[in-house]
Amino acid sequence: MLSGVTKNMRFQNRLSSFQIIIIGFAGVIILGAILLMLPLSAQNGAVTAFDKALFTATSAVCVTGLVVVDTASYWSYFGQFIILVLIQIGGLGVVTVASFLMVLSGRKMTLMHRQTIQNALSSPQLGGMVKLTRFIFIITILTEAIGAILLMPVFIDQYGARGIWMSVFHSISAFCNAGFDLMGSVFGSYSSLTAYSANAYLSFVICLLIVIGGIGFLTWKDIVTKKDRIKEYRMQTKVILITTGILILLPAIFFFFFDFSEYSFVERVSMSLFQAVTPRTAGFNTADLNSMSDAGRSIIMILMLIGGSPGSTAGGIKTTTLAVLIINSIAVFKNKQNANCHGRRIDDSIVKNATTILFMYVSFAMIAAIIISILNALPMQACIFETFSAIGTVGLSLGITPELTPLSQFILVLLMFFGRVGGLTIIYAAFSHKDMSSSKYPLENITVG
Repeated sequence: MLSGVTKNMRFQNRLSSFQIIIIGFAGVIILGAILLMLPLSAQNGAVTAFDKALFTATSAVCVTGLVVVDTASYWSYFGQFIILVLIQIGGLGVVTVASFLMVLSGRKMTLMHRQTIQNALSSPQLGGMVKLTRFIFIITILTEAIGAILLMPVFIDQYGARGIWMSVFHSISAFCNAGFDLMGSVFGSYSSLTAYSANAYLSFVICLLIVIGGIGFLTWKDIVTKKDRIKEYRMQTKVILITTGILILLPAIFFFFFDFSEYSFVERVSMSLFQAVTPRTAGFNTADLNSMSDAGRSIIMILMLIGGSPGSTAGGIKTTTLAVLIINSIAVFKNKQNANCHGRRIDDSIVKNATTILFMYVSFAMIAAIIISILNALPMQACIFETFSAIGTVGLSLGITPELTPLSQFILVLLMFFGRVGGLTIIYAAFSHKDMSSSKYPLENITVG
């Protein structure tokens, strides 16, 4: 027995923190798929096919929201509960949840555990991981509880006692940027929140939960610690807050003037704000996406690709990646040697990482869209919308997901997993060794642009 434990410890020690993150997510997805296959999980009491269960479990753990069966009308209360648990685990991160359980059990965190949490949360420092883990769970529980209470007047008034469950479900789904909803049994399958487009109160609460979850736990830690001393905020916090504000304001203004002009003023404001917030990366929608203009859908695709912020419940390339690319471009335009922001220099390695992330997300999504378009004989824009939504872990769709071939759906599963785990995490896991060589090849310039 001791030899078995020793072998297990040696195996764990051979794994890098990035490999542990990937294995953790994959393990939870497989377990979730098995539970969703049980007859107890479906309303009709039948065994759910593995491909449907796998797609749903992946979408839940990767907090995406793309579905091949309607959540409310297909899954039983038990199935919906399993999905909600998977959303919660995926939103916080498998490693974070495991670490919190370790803290509750009184076990001491090893250096390897701390490094894994650091990489999972994109934390700048190794110290204080236990306190950070506790902070994350306090913020999560408080926000989701308050969100559920705020949603109860709307849902209880319409659904009675069932409204309590719906309030809890949608609060967690919104905070975790998952996009799963329970409206299909009342307003039609895959209807999302379109029936509440005129309800400014519900739209505002959902938007608030999405933004709080998408800003990132490290950002909230900085804000809570330093409060109104904005000058003392870390550069990353300032960049996240400014970028997030711009990415909400500008698209909302566009949608207000060009996509929802036929609605009343209150509805226009509500729908414009909601459609500006939800693509990064929540997946709810209060408007019919197919009725929006091509320009409007294109803006949504860009927002889906960008996503939320590092160390958050959201996916995408992240707001900081976009900011670094823009800041570096400005430095190039001004013929400056380094990219600078808020009196700080951004290291060249960060710029390289940002460029690599953008290239991977765009190229993988485009290649997947081409394959899906060929396999299903669908227009490219609809396929690009679908793949951007999957890799950005958003969940918005033009309605083609359930009709795709099993192979196309599996491609979306891979994109969702890639988008949630992170491109660099997968690369570092596959190539965990570092090139320690100090030798360099001879320099020769190549013309670009």
